[in-house]
Amino acid sequence: MQNMVDIEFITDENCIDPKVTITASKRSQQVENIISAIENVSENDFPLICANGDDGVEFLSQRDIIRAYIRKRRVFIETDNGVYTVKKSLQSLAEDLNDSRFVRISQSEIINIYKVKRFDIDIAGTIGVEFENGTKSWASRSCVKAVKEMLRS
Repeated sequence: MQNMVDIEFITDENCIDPKVTITASKRSQQVENIISAIENVSENDFPLICANGDDGVEFLSQRDIIRAYIRKRRVFIETDNGVYTVKKSLQSLAEDLNDSRFVRISQSEIINIYKVKRFDIDIAGTIGVEFENGTKSWASRSCVKAVKEMLRS
């Protein structure tokens, strides 16, 4: 049967947080559905983010957030569905976000590493960020170390 999923559980006393690894020949719709189901279960620990969009107040799932940034003293959240504003400070928003998914790349921007298409690390040590939606950004020099540490983990 092609749609069967083989599940294996391994007990490891050294493992503090559960880790899920999905092995497949390609990233298919079935794989996306499995990832989404796992994220939905684990998302209970991380609140939805209340944001203002064109259609009024919306609750955003953290996995849908591409980045949060400051422009003209306002905090914006970018998703594939549009750009929203929040009434929190960027620091307050950062406290609500899952720190295994989000990393601060500058004083004015936090990114979702799962929405990054690629990182460009140049010889000078700066890091360019290109997101899946084509948006580009840069990590400030003061945040390069934190970004590199997150990528290693």
